[in-house]
Amino acid sequence: MKLLTTLAALAMMIVTPAMASPLQCVPYARAQSGIDLYGNAATWWSQSQGLYARGQTPRAGSVLVFKATGAMPVGHVAVVRKVVDDRHVMLDHANWSRPGMIETSALAEDVSAGGDWSSVRVWYAPTRSLGLRVSPAFGFIYAPGSASVATPAVTQATRDFEAAFADFTPRN
Repeated sequence: MKLLTTLAALAMMIVTPAMASPLQCVPYARAQSGIDLYGNAATWWSQSQGLYARGQTPRAGSVLVFKATGAMPVGHVAVVRKVVDDRHVMLDHANWSRPGMIETSALAEDVSAGGDWSSVRVWYAPTRSLGLRVSPAFGFIYAPGSASVATPAVTQATRDFEAAFADFTPRN
């Protein structure tokens, strides 16, 4: 029994340092999405070719893959929680606003000229607003069982807003 107790204590000492490190975006996205890819986030796009469907349209459950940049040398991955409309989604991700921080329902906005999600702004918690930095993205990897069609949530507030401005004509 003493040997078992000693082995258990030794195992805890070995496991503890790994558990103490901040959570990174890749293991979080893998656990949340079911997309079984490894390595730096920016490599997920090329790794997914032939294994998973990919595209430029967000779907709930898909993973948005950001390119590597000076500010994000290994890229970033985030899971789409909800499609709000064709230019806005809610993301679940880790390690964006602060090391190891998990954020759920973080707003992301497509600011690309062509509406293809190649340029994205993401909610930045310290400023409580969309970040100023525009981050380049490859697109979305569709998780097995993710919604096949992006269906924006249309609430009564959205319908009321659209109705209020239905007759609006901008002045030149």
